[in-house]
Amino acid sequence: MGDTLEEPWWEPLPGGGRSSPDLSGGESLKDGADTSRATQQSTKPKLVSSKKRKRPAECALLTVEKESKSENKTEVKPKRRRKKKISDILAKSSPKPGVPADIQKLLNEHFGAKRSVIELEELKLPDACFLPANDLTHSFASYLKEICPKWAKLRKNHTEKKSVVMLIICSSALRCLELIRSMTAFKGEGKVMKLFAKHIKIQEQVKKLEQGVIHMGVGTPGRIRALIEQDGLSLKSLKYLILDWNWRDQKLRRLIDIPEIKKETIELLEMKLIKLCREGSLKLGLF
Repeated sequence: MGDTLEEPWWEPLPGGGRSSPDLSGGESLKDGADTSRATQQSTKPKLVSSKKRKRPAECALLTVEKESKSENKTEVKPKRRRKKKISDILAKSSPKPGVPADIQKLLNEHFGAKRSVIELEELKLPDACFLPANDLTHSFASYLKEICPKWAKLRKNHTEKKSVVMLIICSSALRCLELIRSMTAFKGEGKVMKLFAKHIKIQEQVKKLEQGVIHMGVGTPGRIRALIEQDGLSLKSLKYLILDWNWRDQKLRRLIDIPEIKKETIELLEMKLIKLCREGSLKLGLF
């Protein structure tokens, strides 16, 4: 019909069969599959050996240094010398009775760097103001009888409220109670009042001093100073001031060996008592 027939892409074989196309493409596919399998095998994680690896030299040196430092820390340090306490010092020393010079020394040591020469002269106590000191042979009652033989007369003549004839300064409330019990033979009909802070409000003490006549006051320096400052206690009738100087507590400390009590005692003396001693109206005793 004039049209030309296209040649088939296959070639006839003898016997009427067809020839298969080039299978080189199939071979390449097979090669690609093999390479993908090899890649997959190479990407699989390798098992790490259970054996420990050797430490690097630097790490080993650091470990040795740390161990040496820890050994140095664990070394026992030499013991520090324990500071001597006042009780240790007093335990080795024999008890000595207080003397008037001890009071003057106490005042000079406390005010020496703070006051001028003229001011220090005003704090000087004359020898005439001191009563005989306890020589460690007296009981409290016998000591009071020695320094105040005319107590009965003084007691009867005392009629001033808010004031006392005798003040006794102690380091603690328990010591105050002990001295109050021991003065029974001396006080007679005289009234004694507790002037310390333990379990007693200052308002109650002020009220009691205003209501009746009190002959003797036994207390701690801090509370007595507070009563004077609040005008609850007057020094108008005061004739005797007794410091419980020689007594020692369980730690072998005296009145002046306890820093707080020492400070309060000095402040109380400076308040008005030194002035009264210098004027001659007040006598000072060391028990």
